[in-house]
Amino acid sequence: MKQYDIIVVGTGGATIVADAAIKVGKKVAIIEKGKFGGTCLTRGCIPTKVMVTAANAIQEVEEFKKIGINVSDATMDWDTVSKRTWFKIDESAGIYDYYNAFDNVDVYRGAASFVSDKVMNIHLNDGSGTVEITAPTIILGTGGYSNIPNVPGLQEAGYLSSESLFGDKFPKQPYKSLAVLGAGPIGVEFGHVFDAAGTEVTIIQHNVRLVPKEDEEMSEHLLQNYRARGINVILNQDTVEIRQEDGLKVVVTKDRSTGEITETKVEEILVAAGIRPAVEELHLENTGIETWPKGWIKTNEFLETSVDGIYALGDVNGEPAFRHRANYEADIIAHNLYFAKNEEDFRWARYDTLPKVTFSYPEIGSVGLTEAEAIKAGYNVGVGKNYYSSTAKGYAMGINPGDVNDGFVKIVVDKDTNHILGMHVTGPQASILFQPYVNLMNSGVTPLTAINEEIASERTKRLREKGITRAMDPKSVITVGETMSPHPSLVEVIMWTQVYYENRW
Repeated sequence: MKQYDIIVVGTGGATIVADAAIKVGKKVAIIEKGKFGGTCLTRGCIPTKVMVTAANAIQEVEEFKKIGINVSDATMDWDTVSKRTWFKIDESAGIYDYYNAFDNVDVYRGAASFVSDKVMNIHLNDGSGTVEITAPTIILGTGGYSNIPNVPGLQEAGYLSSESLFGDKFPKQPYKSLAVLGAGPIGVEFGHVFDAAGTEVTIIQHNVRLVPKEDEEMSEHLLQNYRARGINVILNQDTVEIRQEDGLKVVVTKDRSTGEITETKVEEILVAAGIRPAVEELHLENTGIETWPKGWIKTNEFLETSVDGIYALGDVNGEPAFRHRANYEADIIAHNLYFAKNEEDFRWARYDTLPKVTFSYPEIGSVGLTEAEAIKAGYNVGVGKNYYSSTAKGYAMGINPGDVNDGFVKIVVDKDTNHILGMHVTGPQASILFQPYVNLMNSGVTPLTAINEEIASERTKRLREKGITRAMDPKSVITVGETMSPHPSLVEVIMWTQVYYENRW
């Protein structure tokens, strides 16, 4: 059995922990079954944003006439967009070469599974057998996969998911028609992309709203914009059957309120019904690692699992599935393992200031509580709104009051204290406009707050008992570095200050 100081399973955000371990001279095992780089690089936020940015440009050209710019109708060059998308995905190969060059790192291509709490088998992809390894510290960053609903006829008809779309089913040309099953961030982003590419898009949503985790007014604004563009949006639907007919795929849905049946005929179906954790191959039943009913690994504020020395981060632990959240968690683990001066210098996760962006058109950016959540939590809620059209820049962009694309910001405040509870933006560059509020909400004295209190190493029990706090000076570059910013957006240009500051010195 090979002995390591740390085992890192997955090469998305978890590589941040691997980098730290390498830097301090630890013996590191890195395990990856698929492409290196994790969901974000290979089938998630980076390739989708390459496509989304091209789709945005199509919509922006449509709006040029409002400010006196006459141009021909914009069309998408699918070949160019495809090549640029795959250029980013193919960077995966370089990540393997990078880690394989270190003397203190062994990189394994294969699937990792637990034999016991600290012992893992690696089933090598090349079929040459298995390798058994152990380490006192194990990082689980295996991510998630598309959740595929059990709809009669779906498997027989065939469908796309994020995995197959950015795999062997990537289309050589845009589809003539497409049904998107699901209207969370993934669904509405793909709907935007293919609509801009000339596809007739139908979005079919189980919920009564698009992006239902966002503030209700943000959801309604997006719905109005999508319908104004000609995207067919069908809400509050159960998908009851899928069949093939005359070379097309027929999606049969039932209105959850009226029972009305609707049939949508399309060339292709894209499933965007959320994600599930990639835990099956880990064989967690051979460990003491506790999970939630749907398989998500339980973690506490230090990203510890119920087994001392094993940590889980990113999509696999069930918190909102964003790469910047995985990076944030990995930074916390790396700091606490290798760089903290003492226990009082430990960092911990908090998710009340997690920034979220849906890269639809218009974009939606948010942090903190929605108005409904704040009311439910018992706050004395105050709400303020401001529209793009009320500003000089909004007018310069051709946005007038009452326009369907007149974006706005909505702030949710505790009237008793004037504390910011939430900030929500929809409109052009929403992904960068709300970042100052994210920074503000992270500033000040942050107390250690337990997450899943039943999960606690002896050290965690001790730190909770001490009631340690972390002072987040708003003037400090360290505070900026420890504050999440949405990925991938241009706000990262200014928010990764701590990284290039440390590299410089």
